[in-house]
Amino acid sequence: MGGVGVAGGGIGTLALALIGYFVFGINPFVTQQVVSQFDNTGVAEQGRPGTPDDRAGLFVDVISANVNDVWSAKVGGYQPPRVVLYERGTSTGCGFGQSAMGPFYCPNDATVYLDLSFWREMETRLGTSGTDFARAYVIAQEFGHHVQKLTGATEKVRVIQERASSQAQANAASVSLELQADCFAGVWAANASAASGGRVAMESGDLEEGLRTANAIGDDTLQRQATGRVTPERFTHGTSAQRVEWLKRGYESGDPRQCDTFAP
Repeated sequence: MGGVGVAGGGIGTLALALIGYFVFGINPFVTQQVVSQFDNTGVAEQGRPGTPDDRAGLFVDVISANVNDVWSAKVGGYQPPRVVLYERGTSTGCGFGQSAMGPFYCPNDATVYLDLSFWREMETRLGTSGTDFARAYVIAQEFGHHVQKLTGATEKVRVIQERASSQAQANAASVSLELQADCFAGVWAANASAASGGRVAMESGDLEEGLRTANAIGDDTLQRQATGRVTPERFTHGTSAQRVEWLKRGYESGDPRQCDTFAP
């Protein structure tokens, strides 16, 4: 879910942080800080970097290795990001992350952080798919943000946002960044089998499940669920239709050059 950490202590804070970020554009760390003032039931603990010693960890390990193989062939001088699995909390280059964070990429330390329990929250609260490919799409999308750092897109958006004359303009740049990461996830999926000698391969229905997940986490869908109305100027990730379109475009082309979401 794109380059930002949702910090919080439990399901209630997760819901608030998701609504705050997707509907109102509030930094999720702010939501967590406010909630923590009124909730002393949880104690933050330093998370442990995960090791692939169970099915979930092995799944992340296999997908991460495959995503890196795909991008090593697509981006000259590609350097893989670090991947950290954690429980409850862990220090990051973007601040302290907690269990409600879900998958996110921190450009400051070039690391993908994963609390695997977040997928269950996505499935139960947001209606995303629980299939392996849907989860792999989420991982690949975060790796897409790493590619953006390497190619300069992240810095481009930072400059645009610093110079933006309005919050809506700054949000539009964020939408372009997120949609490109969706497209990059599709590029990975299209090349996964070739990069792995067939060991990581799409099966019948996989793309549809990925598109279902992309549809479930569009800004308009989340806003409508939270408030009953849609406010386009507050979009930060793109509409459901846009997220589906760019994931599908990346998959059908298999070419990152077709992922220019910044073009007029």
